[in-house]
Amino acid sequence: MQRTSFEDLNCSVAQCLEVVGEWWSLLIVRDTFLGVTRFDDFQTRLGISRNILTNRLNHLVEAGVLQRVSYQDNPPRSDYRLTDKGRDLWHVITAMRQWGDRWAAPGGEPLVLQHKACGQIVSAVSVCSYCGEALDARSVTALPGPGARDRDYALTRLSDVLPRS
Repeated sequence: MQRTSFEDLNCSVAQCLEVVGEWWSLLIVRDTFLGVTRFDDFQTRLGISRNILTNRLNHLVEAGVLQRVSYQDNPPRSDYRLTDKGRDLWHVITAMRQWGDRWAAPGGEPLVLQHKACGQIVSAVSVCSYCGEALDARSVTALPGPGARDRDYALTRLSDVLPRS
């Protein structure tokens, strides 16, 4: 089944989904953060068919999320490494993992993160880049940015449309 393309939508979330919105793509990126770099290792860990894995890896390379690094010429073999663009997906993967830990892991977190600097098990949190205060949907207002086409679509405060808790 062919999915709908979001390439014409003027929305950064839609453009992110255009690159990594297919579910295997984010699982491949997740595994790359965990140190997986070789085709056969992705296939074994994910249980994905070779043709789908090939298509997903090619798409991620074409999109600049991964790069191929040759490690053998005969037969040709490559590692798949995260680019800067790919490493910037760490926050996306981490947010999804933490959501899954809270809402879909009845037996507890399958994976935890240990901060290298202090040795503590941590959760990633969003904070204001100016004052350091914690951010959530109720503490921000969406405004049109410099790339907005329709200046009216983003003027609603998120806190006004979210249910009160």
